Amino acid sequence: MTNRLLLCLLFLGVSVVQKRDVAAQDAPASGVSELHRVIVSTDIGGTDPDDFQSMVHLLLYADVLDIEGLISSPFGDGRKSDILRVIDCYEADYPNLRTHSERYPAADQLRSLTKQGETERAPYAGFRKSTEGSNWIVECARREDPRPLHVLVWGGLEDLAQALHDAPDILPKLRVHWIGGPNKKWSADAYQYLVDHHPELWMIESNSTYRGWFVGGNQSGDWGNKRFVGSKVAGRGKLGDFFVLQMADIKMGDTPTVAWLLHGDPSDPSKPSWGGRFVRAWERPTMRLDRMPVQSDQMEVFGVLELVLAIDSNAAPSKAVLVVENQRLEGHLGEDSAVHFRFCPKAAKRYDFRIESDSKKLDGQRGSITVVNPSSELADDPSADLPNWWTDDPAMKSSEGPHRGAKTVNRWREDYLRDFESRLNRCLP
Repeated sequence: MTNRLLLCLLFLGVSVVQKRDVAAQDAPASGVSELHRVIVSTDIGGTDPDDFQSMVHLLLYADVLDIEGLISSPFGDGRKSDILRVIDCYEADYPNLRTHSERYPAADQLRSLTKQGETERAPYAGFRKSTEGSNWIVECARREDPRPLHVLVWGGLEDLAQALHDAPDILPKLRVHWIGGPNKKWSADAYQYLVDHHPELWMIESNSTYRGWFVGGNQSGDWGNKRFVGSKVAGRGKLGDFFVLQMADIKMGDTPTVAWLLHGDPSDPSKPSWGGRFVRAWERPTMRLDRMPVQSDQMEVFGVLELVLAIDSNAAPSKAVLVVENQRLEGHLGEDSAVHFRFCPKAAKRYDFRIESDSKKLDGQRGSITVVNPSSELADDPSADLPNWWTDDPAMKSSEGPHRGAKTVNRWREDYLRDFESRLNRCLP
């Protein structure tokens, strides 16, 4: 063998080792080194059945998480009873699950920590009244336990905002991972309350990263959203069959909050994980106008638009509604003789508005606004006012189509679905 050939082989060997080392450094940490304390706040039973899918997933991993609360926090439909339906399926599969791990909690234990939260959207102030759910967050956070309390929010922020309003001392204990996006448009007032009054909150605001769970990645063969459910979920115990009844394909849009705890480094959201990788948040985008917007006005997607429209102080309206697509946003009469509306756009496009009111000055007013995606440079300028706030990576390399950050999830698709399949198989005798 010539010296040149030996050198070539040596070079190739070093290159392979280097590539493996790089891949290993970029892979999320495997397994759970400790049981993370978890409270889930969910709008399960509402308009989107994917919360049921995520609840099935959560319970299959209940042996490696310290679940302390399951809170029903819907606006409109959905109640505590919807969580209990999933627990009933879990109870049927419990004997089989226990053969794999004695750490699975009994169904009655899970029922005892299931609570009813807020059933209405927060008013302009961002909070309304204490609920069983918000009180439970406070109680859990005040327990003597050195571990942080992970609050995984799958819907609106109302119960979290209420808990922090009632007990601001719990803030240092909380680690919040919120699936924003469409949820943010329904929870804009509670969200703005947290930004304005609790800016030091440790928060992951996932407006689009979570979409990587079901958009993109390897979807060939059984890895496809529909094929996987048909071949790997159906027939796997009561939980598997319940999952299939909700949707015939994978969405599980809230599951990245759980997967982030299973494979990743929850102390550092900038590192890779099954739930995504995040960047420090820049100044949270807001736009305040004292007029109806026009199409030339631009704002950032998932930002908060606040309209402050003057009225005749001697003729305050009893009705003022901002109508935009499928939303009807109630106006708030402020002390400034103006009606306030907050709106959060969930997509980069044009939105059209109109007002319905018994005030002649407001009724019939129309407007439009142009919504754009964030610039990738924004990640280079994190907000000093939000030292613990994280959000979607705006870089195009992390984007799956329009969904910023989604590739930081779907790159692990085969790994997390294969693991989910193994968990489903535990339901079998």
